[in-house]
Amino acid sequence: MRAIISVSDKSGVVDFARGLKDLGIEIFSTGGTKKSLETAGVKIHSVSELTGFPEILDGRVKTLHPAVHGGILARRDLPQHLSELTQNRIEPIDMVVVNLYPFVETVSKPGVSLDAALENIDIGGPSMLRSAAKNFPSVLVVVNPGDYDTILQKLRQGNIDSEYRKRLAQKAFQHVALYDTAIAQYLNEEAFPEEITIALKKARSLRYGENPHQQAALYLEQNVKQRQDGLASLEQLSGPEISFNNLLDLDAALNALSDFSSPTIAIMKHTNSCGLASHDDLAEAYRRALTGDPVAAFGGIVASNRIIDLATAQEVDKSHYDAVIAPEYQKEALELLRRKESLRLAKAIPYHPSSSEPYHDFRRVRGGLLAQMPDTLTASELIPRVVTRRQPSEAELSDLLFAWKAVKGIKSNAIVVAKDKTLLGMGAGQPSRVVSVELALKRAGDRAKDSVLASDAFFPFADGPELAIKHGVTAIIQPGGSVRDKEVIELADKYNVAMVFTGIRHFRH
Repeated sequence: MRAIISVSDKSGVVDFARGLKDLGIEIFSTGGTKKSLETAGVKIHSVSELTGFPEILDGRVKTLHPAVHGGILARRDLPQHLSELTQNRIEPIDMVVVNLYPFVETVSKPGVSLDAALENIDIGGPSMLRSAAKNFPSVLVVVNPGDYDTILQKLRQGNIDSEYRKRLAQKAFQHVALYDTAIAQYLNEEAFPEEITIALKKARSLRYGENPHQQAALYLEQNVKQRQDGLASLEQLSGPEISFNNLLDLDAALNALSDFSSPTIAIMKHTNSCGLASHDDLAEAYRRALTGDPVAAFGGIVASNRIIDLATAQEVDKSHYDAVIAPEYQKEALELLRRKESLRLAKAIPYHPSSSEPYHDFRRVRGGLLAQMPDTLTASELIPRVVTRRQPSEAELSDLLFAWKAVKGIKSNAIVVAKDKTLLGMGAGQPSRVVSVELALKRAGDRAKDSVLASDAFFPFADGPELAIKHGVTAIIQPGGSVRDKEVIELADKYNVAMVFTGIRHFRH
């Protein structure tokens, strides 16, 4: 047997090459791989010995040669192919061990130049991988160092069946596809190009999906222009395995917190905020968030945009939750929360999206994907406009802006009632906006007096605002844009209620 080894990731390659040599396999190599193997005392040949041609153009051309690709692509079951190899003095190549130039690592560095990026686009490697994978019944193709031990074991046993060869070929084609996708991402300057591929890597298997009869796994998007924050940076610190539904809630929690710069706690249930509050004292923020719906909070997710300190941990410890997520934990806080074996503790880099971030929000539909840019709006981009005779007070305006951020993380039709930067009640996912108002007010109860209300989209009728005003709401923030805006504004003026239009909406279906 003859093998070509040319790898960027040299993990385990020396021991693998030694194992191949012990089996009598002749090895050819190039550049840095050849140097590493020879330094380790593994006797190999240069690919130039196969081609009869030196590496040229600073190594850009070394394996792009008929002696290489003919040896890889020749079908062993076709006498004509073998005859042509003999006629052209080409010998078969039985194994290709290749992984590619570190393109992603290169372009992820700050300030990398276009020239540096282009020099790290591998050409010969993908070509050899594709050739070997195409001819997998005759050629072993290896891209993952994690497969080295298994392959050596199978070679020693003389038992590499067709199914295993096919699996290696699939890995090779997928490896090249991910690589090509990264290059296309780097070169792309369009928000929505005519063609697009999405690169995904499996992060973990999950026990099941939303329900026990559904298989599931977590895949993370590989995008060279996207920061690895949120669930991409998730690290579990303790507790049972994080479930599919936990991940949905954790993602929703990180999204809900993304617009808040001050210390904020969110309590999530079924991807909605049933509690949310901002306060300079994080423990107080938690206590206030819990008042949003202490019953619904049971078994939910607690999320913080600040390091969880001992005082906050002591408050969280008083209730039952499925998971807690934060950027970090003080040592004493972590020790306390870890005592609950059923509590999943995780940390992650918070989302800090901006309207300029090259990030697609994908939604799966049968037969395809919907793609949109994320719903981001910085504080400087939001220009609230008072449309009533009465201006909101300073306290009301502060609460209105809090409620406007809060309503963005709740499913439409979404309504938030808030006071003192605390969510008092919310209505979510109702076909009727006035029903969402009713639900939010019911949850707020008597606390709705002198509160503010936010709506994620305009009020189509005056009935929703009128109901809120009768329950004590003194200021309302909404996008505006309804044909009945005048009627709604007149109602607010009638009751001396301040109303602010944002000019944008926050639908979340």
